[in-house]
Amino acid sequence: MAEKKLVEAITSMGEDFAQWYTDVVKKAELIEYSSVKGCMILRPNGYAIWEMIQKELDRRFKETGVENVYMPMFIPESLLQKEKDHVEGFAPEVAWVTHGGATELAERLCVRPTSETLFCDLYSNIVQSYRDLPKLYNQWCSVCRWEKTTRPFLRSSEFLWQEGHTAHATAEEAEEKTIEMLNLYAKFCEEVLAIPMIKGRKTDKEKFAGAKATYTIEALMHDGKALQSGTSHNFGDGFAKAFDIQYTDKDNKLKYVHQTSWGMSTRLIGAVIMVHGDDSGLVLPPMVAPVQIMIVPIMQKKEGVLEKAAELAETLSNYRVKVDDTDKSPGWKFAEQEVRGIPLRVEIGPKDIEANQAVIVRRDTREKIVVSLDEINDKIGEVLVTMQAEMLERARQHRDEHTTTAATYEEFKDAVENKPGFIKAMWCGDEACELKIKEDTTATSRCMPFVQETLSDKCVCCGKPAKTMVYWGKAY
Repeated sequence: MAEKKLVEAITSMGEDFAQWYTDVVKKAELIEYSSVKGCMILRPNGYAIWEMIQKELDRRFKETGVENVYMPMFIPESLLQKEKDHVEGFAPEVAWVTHGGATELAERLCVRPTSETLFCDLYSNIVQSYRDLPKLYNQWCSVCRWEKTTRPFLRSSEFLWQEGHTAHATAEEAEEKTIEMLNLYAKFCEEVLAIPMIKGRKTDKEKFAGAKATYTIEALMHDGKALQSGTSHNFGDGFAKAFDIQYTDKDNKLKYVHQTSWGMSTRLIGAVIMVHGDDSGLVLPPMVAPVQIMIVPIMQKKEGVLEKAAELAETLSNYRVKVDDTDKSPGWKFAEQEVRGIPLRVEIGPKDIEANQAVIVRRDTREKIVVSLDEINDKIGEVLVTMQAEMLERARQHRDEHTTTAATYEEFKDAVENKPGFIKAMWCGDEACELKIKEDTTATSRCMPFVQETLSDKCVCCGKPAKTMVYWGKAY
């Protein structure tokens, strides 16, 4: 009975998606709620996924010439005030430090919501000549944004992320870097997280405070809601002018640098849960799974079984593999492996040992494959590659099946109400229409995709001539 209960404790997706999500993050032991309101504790299972993301992203960043740095977590108020749009954009979410011990500070310090101002301060000190450029920096850190409503991984008052900040000699170089990093993000999400992305530009209303242009990758969750999964911003020379970041060019003239900023956070773990999870719990793509294979010995008290399981783990040591040799029953172990989303389970018992075989069970499809122990290494490799590719394909199919086109406002409203997912519709470019759509339907503009289509010549909202096709949708 206890075995069944572990899985039963997860609410079904169809019944209540929000509750299902909360159940999964708790039952898979990804997080624990903390005594600090709005902040979560990342448990080993959750943090290990972040480490996998971090390791792979960091490697890709470094291949493009990016170096890691670390900046202070506090920002003096005077520094934050230098870029007007930026400070206004973040003001409602800022946490302030007013005292050091019992002494009131001469100047308030904010706990970083993001680090543009600190990087600008640094660049104004270290960039003098064109020879000092470009500066390609990134930091892995936590940031603090005082959120009103929070949800594990998707929105919390403190979260982990990386923030890249670069400085360039020309506008062209800055734009090139902005797009390069967005493409890097999209490729990473497809190849590692098995999540297909829509790439595009944010509208001016949705762009980052202080940016010239914001580009985004948008994913579609299982419930039809969009999730902004990574952003890349071109700052132009706006921050450079506010912080006086100038360099002497080859022509001996003083010029302002052009900057970019780009970031991804632990909300990617939320995306993985909501794109791939099922009613039994988490389903992790092999590339991001901290444990790819769980070996479960059957009738492990029988002579030679545990030894054979350990031997098998040694054979498969080029994968991320563990043996569950706890004294729990096999059924309980299976349920635990399922809820945690471990891609493959390998069962081995006395009969298997006698037949020189093992049983491989896929977490995503539950397909059972009997394989000879002589060929298990190669077979596991094939199955993991197939599973990764099929998970991406299923996610792409789900996204495409939940993307509708609307030519009229009636069609648009009907789609928001009755067809969860992305809605492609034309827009005149006027913010008033964007606001009206949000007010009428709660759908927001997700992005103006790089791959444009002309669905009609009229704006879906006001009927005036359309300028661009936009992906709309309800979002997290």
